[in-house]
Amino acid sequence: MFTDQAHAATLASWTASKHHPFITQLCAGTLPRETFRYYLIQDHYYLQEFGKIHDLAGDQSTDPRVAKQLHAGAEHLRQGEIAVRQTFFDRLNITAAEVAATPVAPTGYAYTSHLYRALTTVGPAGAVAGLLPCYWLYAEIGQELAQAGSPVPIYQDWLDTYDADDYTGMMTDQLALANHVATSANTTTLLDIFEKSSWYELNFWQMALDHENWNIPVAEPSDFSAEN
Repeated sequence: MFTDQAHAATLASWTASKHHPFITQLCAGTLPRETFRYYLIQDHYYLQEFGKIHDLAGDQSTDPRVAKQLHAGAEHLRQGEIAVRQTFFDRLNITAAEVAATPVAPTGYAYTSHLYRALTTVGPAGAVAGLLPCYWLYAEIGQELAQAGSPVPIYQDWLDTYDADDYTGMMTDQLALANHVATSANTTTLLDIFEKSSWYELNFWQMALDHENWNIPVAEPSDFSAEN
């Protein structure tokens, strides 16, 4: 099955995601609160585009099953995960003004651009493959880490979000959808899209840890310049 191939192809990046310092610090309770706040703002931007891509792909699909599930996924995001994120915003006093004043980070911009490209160049099947790692990786993180937990209540609540039955059920549906849209003709292309999304998932953690921005690095004078 496509999902078996996809999981095997991205095992290294997924393992790196699960052991990334952002995740290990979150579980240990040492992740700075400001870093978590920054992550939530960037994830808010990502989820907005994530939902739009579901709807766009659903609109473009000629397969009733694909269209129905993609539109259902978009609605679940609006009613579920995005709504839950708002409770985290409220608890951390993240205001609309702060969100508006925080630009989308380069990695987040590139990740969502990759998803739009997958839809534009490959169609709904490309979107399904590109969207899947977000569902699947977060479900694995929730299942593996929620029981071990975090001593910080809001971090524990974040982990529990991805171990909830409704989330894991939705993830299972997405796995089935990916296998449905994969064919012998498009599997290589879909695997490439899936692997790129998995790479972006790993780098999303680093983006948050670095509080990544669009600043232009100031070059240090070279030794040659200093000598002259």
